[in-house]
Amino acid sequence: MSASIIAITNQKGGVGKTTTAAALLALLARRGARVLGVDLDPQGSLGFSLGLDIEHCVTIYDVFRGEVEPEQAISHTETCDILPSNILLSGAELEFNRPGREFLLKKALSRLEAKYDYIIVDTPPALGLLTVNAYVAADSLIIPMAPEVLSLLGVSQIKETIEGVRNYYNSRLQVLGILLNRYNARFNLNREVLELAGQIAAQLGTRVFEAKIRGSVATAEAPAQGQSVVDYAPRATTTLDFEALCDEVAGRRSPAADRKGGDN
Repeated sequence: MSASIIAITNQKGGVGKTTTAAALLALLARRGARVLGVDLDPQGSLGFSLGLDIEHCVTIYDVFRGEVEPEQAISHTETCDILPSNILLSGAELEFNRPGREFLLKKALSRLEAKYDYIIVDTPPALGLLTVNAYVAADSLIIPMAPEVLSLLGVSQIKETIEGVRNYYNSRLQVLGILLNRYNARFNLNREVLELAGQIAAQLGTRVFEAKIRGSVATAEAPAQGQSVVDYAPRATTTLDFEALCDEVAGRRSPAADRKGGDN
């Protein structure tokens, strides 16, 4: 059985993509799932946030260049396995210009997906080649956004890219939902953005997740400690919110128990 591949995406930066990816990886691993994180952002934030020295390890860039096999590029952290990236990936748009370049990630993950239950892909804040690769490889998308009007604009612009990928490369691609990060229901703007997000979700044929991620100091502190926020601050309100999101994404089942049951 192949992994469920989920891309975390929004062309706007600062909306919590990496925080969301790291939290889901940690929570799914805690539930017994075999998980792989894939960092497609040249800033390398996902690997860094989970404690990797991203400047001195083999990366997804080396895989795309054909210099190493995907298995050789996997780094192991206390949380999960990671296919990391670093600034070398920033030249991908110009360097990888051969036919079929939209399938670089799909080809790499085809070698790995049978070994995992979930593969979580962290995408860059752009709708270029790297993000298209994520959409082509993924089964589904989670779209985090901040409760700001400009963040809403970013979400609405994703629609065209999703439709293009569905039409030409990956007809099964679905949007699991829009996720509100740094949400505070006491603020009028937050409530207004929630309503507008619902309208955009309807256009995308999806929903706004019931789970809303509240902000916390721990969210900013965790990456410096090489940990996801759920490991760094297990009792924080942010962690509780991410646990609720994980329930919505994966249900309350234990993948490890499912595998054991399947062996009987």
